[in-house]
Amino acid sequence: MLVLVTYDVNTTTAAGRKRLRQVAKYCVAHGQRVQNSVFECLIDEAQYIALKSKLESIIDMETDSLRFYNLGNRYKDRVEHLGAKETFDLGDTLMI
Repeated sequence: MLVLVTYDVNTTTAAGRKRLRQVAKYCVAHGQRVQNSVFECLIDEAQYIALKSKLESIIDMETDSLRFYNLGNRYKDRVEHLGAKETFDLGDTLMI
């Protein structure tokens, strides 16, 4: 399933900047950055639960926020991209 993860981390303190780096690093390991604080993650249900749990443990619930948009398995019909920043198909083979 495709899950869109968005976050807003308060970076007015050093601790906030550290949390921002941790959230971004964890999201990079599980998906593709499509905008500064937006990631597309092609994951299964167990990975989704683990992702939510880990990110929740990183953020400060008083000052930061996370949003998860579950686009399901038929996400190709639900995502339209216009403009710069070409993306790759998360379900395709990736050659490096």
